[in-house]
Amino acid sequence: MKDLTFHSQLIEGIQVHMLPVEKFKTNLISVHIHLPLQEETVTLASLLPHVIRKGSQRYPDMTAIQRHLNELYGAEFYVEVSKKGEKQYIVFQMEILNEQFISEEKLLLEEGFAFLGEMMYSPLLEGEGFAQGYVELEKESLRKKIEGLIDDKMRYANQRLTEEMCKEEPYRLLAQGIKERIPEITAEQLYGFYQEVIQSYPMDVYVVGNFAEEKVLNLIDNYFSRGKGEKQTVPPTDYGRKGREENLITEEMDVSQGKLNIGLRTHINFAEEEYLPLMMYNGVLGGFPHSKLFTNVREKASLAYYAVSRLESSKGLMMIMSGIESDNFDKAVQIIKEQLKMMVDGEISDLEIQQTKAALGNQFQESFDSARGLIDFNYLGQLNGNVRSLTEMIQGLEDVTKEEMMDVGKKIELDTIYFLRGKGEEK
Repeated sequence: MKDLTFHSQLIEGIQVHMLPVEKFKTNLISVHIHLPLQEETVTLASLLPHVIRKGSQRYPDMTAIQRHLNELYGAEFYVEVSKKGEKQYIVFQMEILNEQFISEEKLLLEEGFAFLGEMMYSPLLEGEGFAQGYVELEKESLRKKIEGLIDDKMRYANQRLTEEMCKEEPYRLLAQGIKERIPEITAEQLYGFYQEVIQSYPMDVYVVGNFAEEKVLNLIDNYFSRGKGEKQTVPPTDYGRKGREENLITEEMDVSQGKLNIGLRTHINFAEEEYLPLMMYNGVLGGFPHSKLFTNVREKASLAYYAVSRLESSKGLMMIMSGIESDNFDKAVQIIKEQLKMMVDGEISDLEIQQTKAALGNQFQESFDSARGLIDFNYLGQLNGNVRSLTEMIQGLEDVTKEEMMDVGKKIELDTIYFLRGKGEEK
């Protein structure tokens, strides 16, 4: 398998990562800015890219933006806000057709950089702030998005578990922000925050597609700029916090199916060598349909509608999520704990290991087939200070032993059990 390695270079305070490949028909430009996940700024950072997305000085509304994208053979412009560990990040993405697939002579890659630079560096302003109408529209949209979390009970339960488990840690914060902070945000305040973000916080620019690297470096120099002021540093995520005594949180809501979520601290994050055994551990425990949680909790015991586990790779957390009938709570907790003990005791079959290695290998293989997948994986390494290649990960997984998985299991601590039950049901 040919490895796909980004070539990285620092230009005027911007980390540029280039991957020239011929396998994609489009070129993807992806700008990532990350900042600390904190109460004071999380809502501003969530709102910011969506306001920028609404219009710039040259393209003042969505109609003008879409018209220009159509002229660029249906190019697409995205924004996103998310978090990895205790870092919040903002993404601006431009996907544009490779020039070799059009008959006329048009510098599409340069057009893509020019458009992205226009949107990021020349936002539409009114007075000393962003356009007021756009800010108010996006504030209302953000409020609805946060309130809508409660309609997805699986996501809601996982967020409530996170809030209870990480009460004193930044990771408790929802990447979309704090609803109560939205009304106080002004167009002027948001613009002031924008200037700090665009000039000072770490910026990574990814380019994947068929291009000449020297050309990309020149385009970044032409269309992107950074302030000359002091650059902000973002502290690393704390993933070594000691687990507490088992903490049980129960809430009632009008739900037809109870949500049992369990939070565990692994004390291992993506940068560590033990992360590969941890991935295998999670895969055998609850990452796939062949896993212990699915097989023993859902299939054999018929206690759950679903039972899965997932890792937060930067924060070192593992979340077990299941949907159960409320009167099965005690039985479900007991059997889930039994699966955790089985992992530590080495009750792991060769078949489980083989199936998990194959399933994880397939997941990584899928990343090879997507420009976004390649970027996301590299950025995860950048944020955690250990950039591995996908090939390294696939080969490393093959070498993981049952004993290494058992050692990982001994480190894992059960921290919090959160149960969302129906109103009025017997406790």
